[in-house]
Amino acid sequence: MPVPRSSAANRGSRRSVVAHVAPAALLVLSSSCAFAQKAEKLEEINVVANAVATPNDQTGNSVTVVTAEQIQQMQRRTAPEILQALPGLNVVQTGGAGATTSVMIRGTNQNHVKVLIDGIDVTDPSSANATFDFGQLLASDIERVEVLRGPQSGLYGSDAIGGVISITTKKGEGPPKVVAMTEGGTYGTLNQAIGVSGSQERVNYSFNLSRYGVGSQPVTPTDLVPPWGRVNNNSYNNVTASTKIGAQLNDVFGVNLVGRYTDSSLHYTSDDFSVFMPYGPSYGRPADIQSHQRDKQDYERAEITAKFFDGRFQNWFGVSRMHADTWVKPGDWAPTNNFGFVSSGYQPPSQFVGDRTKVDWRGQFEFMTGQKLIAGLESQRDSMNIPMLDPSQTAVQAGYTNQAGYLEYVGGFRDLAFLNANVRHDSSSQYGGHNTFRIAPSIHIPWTQTVLKASYGTGFKAPTLNQLYVSYPSGLPSFNFFANPTLKPEQSRGFDLGFEQPVWNDRARFGATYFRNYLKNLIQVTAPDANFNTTLQNLASAETHGFEAFAQARVTDELTLRADYTYTIARNATAVSPDPASIQTELLREIAEGTSQPDLLRRPKRKASLQAIWKPTEKLTLSATLVRTSSWIDISRDGYFPRVIAPGFTTLNVAGSYDLAKGVTATARVDNIGNKQYENPVGYRTPGLVAIAGLRMSY
Repeated sequence: MPVPRSSAANRGSRRSVVAHVAPAALLVLSSSCAFAQKAEKLEEINVVANAVATPNDQTGNSVTVVTAEQIQQMQRRTAPEILQALPGLNVVQTGGAGATTSVMIRGTNQNHVKVLIDGIDVTDPSSANATFDFGQLLASDIERVEVLRGPQSGLYGSDAIGGVISITTKKGEGPPKVVAMTEGGTYGTLNQAIGVSGSQERVNYSFNLSRYGVGSQPVTPTDLVPPWGRVNNNSYNNVTASTKIGAQLNDVFGVNLVGRYTDSSLHYTSDDFSVFMPYGPSYGRPADIQSHQRDKQDYERAEITAKFFDGRFQNWFGVSRMHADTWVKPGDWAPTNNFGFVSSGYQPPSQFVGDRTKVDWRGQFEFMTGQKLIAGLESQRDSMNIPMLDPSQTAVQAGYTNQAGYLEYVGGFRDLAFLNANVRHDSSSQYGGHNTFRIAPSIHIPWTQTVLKASYGTGFKAPTLNQLYVSYPSGLPSFNFFANPTLKPEQSRGFDLGFEQPVWNDRARFGATYFRNYLKNLIQVTAPDANFNTTLQNLASAETHGFEAFAQARVTDELTLRADYTYTIARNATAVSPDPASIQTELLREIAEGTSQPDLLRRPKRKASLQAIWKPTEKLTLSATLVRTSSWIDISRDGYFPRVIAPGFTTLNVAGSYDLAKGVTATARVDNIGNKQYENPVGYRTPGLVAIAGLRMSY
């Protein structure tokens, strides 16, 4: 797609960007100038960019790291709460706690994100887009969240078009320790967690059990419910158990074991499409009777480590497995008198079971000080099972295998220049071979300490088993739809350029990154043919570009501030047919009147956040997070209006903890202090003001 031409509107947008980001940046930097004498040096290390621990300023790619300490200070209890304020990310949750939650990075699609938990790929092979539902991931055992932005298939293979989100759980260290938490509050919220961890000589262990529950949360906008309809609140319960055990058997060999199991239950309001609503243009309405979704997920990994040549040659031999079982019972359509229209019906339950097994080896050889070669081999099997739960359904079983190998170089030269580069080949039994790569240099200018960063890479997304093999030849919600087993991978290429500037002996830092991504062969539904049949084809293309800016400072030993700003343009770059039977009239009008293609759905142009952590006394810790999201283009909940403008919103969350006694801490937090009522996505309310208090105990 061509770059939009300059206009007054574009110049106004740039002025708006500066107006948004400048106050937050100035606040951080001016504060750091005033109090820098007490501050500590800021330093972050990531593993996700190169599969080896690397300082962020030696990484050409753009990376954000969230630590367990920050999660505890902000009192975030779920993964969506952690990700909400991070730059370059847009989190979309269809309702309250436990509802389906997707994450988009730099304007790419929700299925363009590789998600790893302790190195295990947890995307669900049986879901429509083979995505991961972040709504089911609790935070009590999370040690680190690392977000790597930009195409990363050169190291991680399929899915890593927009980036990678890597989550590491807690590892036992030091003497045996027990940590427990309980809290409750608004909407019948009741959370508990307990963990036991420690290490002794060559063995470390960590065992965690957590429960997260919300009894009654309003998520359905009342204006979507007709006068005779009923509004039901969501309820959610999640129980998660996890463990991590490691043993260094001798000076050469070690063993690591990871396990995680989640059992969650969500009662939610789905949509009733059994009747066209006569009181206004609509394809359906929120159902009177709630639906029930049950998710069971388990992830395991066993790993043997081996070190040779005095530790210069390290090896990891692993086998991992993931299993996701989603069962959904739709609410029966209740008999209803809609001005003469009567609807009643029964929808059978559905079940989607996804499995993935993977065997892998990774070797890391340090041939010179600071110079590493990393190589890896992988063999993976994805499978899907949709059993027949009702005579009207058709059972589907399918799967494919993928073999891959990659090579990576990580190194630096005189502490002035650093380079990360990799190349990878994937060979699939379904779509054949695919090559990807990434190169990411960074340069340190010694006299100013400025860090210049850049990266260029390619990515791809393999067609999902659902897209390849699951058809809906008749019945709701899709008529005459047929899968396409000849689909090819979606592809991307992208680059970014940025800088980071440390000041006051690196106690404060600010920077910005410009990015651009091109996507092609995107899979989309075709227009109906002469027999009204539809299918999927590699038809679409898109372009995203923008920038991310940040400023952070440890103002004093007691106060830390961080400001982030993201500006994203994500647009359809597909050649559009003028056939009104296949293209919405509104889209044609936008293209005819403008110089650019329409924006992609659910991609806000602007997002800004400001986070503060203050520890005024040894016992008291306070935190605050302010997030501002601009308006975006969405689709109405029933699909009748293909392009509606969703208004932006601002939320403020605050949290505090106070040490009552040794090992006993009182906690409290208030989310959405202004009780802002907004919908993200359109048609699904997010909770208003939420107040929660509790106790955390450690021994």
